[in-house]
Amino acid sequence: MRWIEAAAALGMAAVAAGLEQSPATSQAQAPPAVQMPQTPGMPPVPAPAIPQPVQPPPFVVVVDAAHGGSDTGARLSGGIEEKEITLGIAARLRSTLHARGIVVVTTRQADVNLMPVDRAQIANRAQGAACLTIHATATGSGVHLFTSSLSPTGNSRFLPWPTAQSAYVTQSLKLESEIDSALAHAAIPVSLGRASVEPMDSVTCPEVAVEVAPLVGGHVTEARPVTDAVYQKSVVDAVAAALEQWRSDWKQ
Repeated sequence: MRWIEAAAALGMAAVAAGLEQSPATSQAQAPPAVQMPQTPGMPPVPAPAIPQPVQPPPFVVVVDAAHGGSDTGARLSGGIEEKEITLGIAARLRSTLHARGIVVVTTRQADVNLMPVDRAQIANRAQGAACLTIHATATGSGVHLFTSSLSPTGNSRFLPWPTAQSAYVTQSLKLESEIDSALAHAAIPVSLGRASVEPMDSVTCPEVAVEVAPLVGGHVTEARPVTDAVYQKSVVDAVAAALEQWRSDWKQ
């Protein structure tokens, strides 16, 4: 019996010595990586794709120079036609917005005829965050801002073409307010109005018509015609500042 006890004691000592010498037995072992079984001749199974964050659409401004071609618009001082003034202001606004890093889509860049439906289609395809129609007039003073007179609706799907703007009227009024504030800051008189006209009522983005009138002289302002380059620049700079603020609001 003693030799059995001695053997047992000797075995326990060996086990203890083995535990001290083998650190692998005192630490948890990581399980081996499990590999997907592959069928001979078949390509390896790709790893699941990691979802990427959704990128917001780019901030695009649509600038529509009213009239053009055989549609000359109003006759302004010096015999200049409205279509020339609107195209010049639109080009100046496009350059100013580009300098601020804003993408601009224009409906026309030359003296061409465009039907209202064509203007609306260009704006809607661009998916603009803001759409402006540029007009000029020989009456009044300062800048006249117009939004659609359609009643606002929360439904933006399946709206008839002539009333598509109704889903954006609330946003259009907010955009008009931004432009109004910027023009007032530049000491340019502003009048606000509502109208139901083409192509505004068919545009599916916040839309404001900007009509530039002569600047009548007063105790704050100096009289300037619509054709005055300095006056046009002050209007364009104010509208561009409003659109930059609108971009900040739009991102939020």
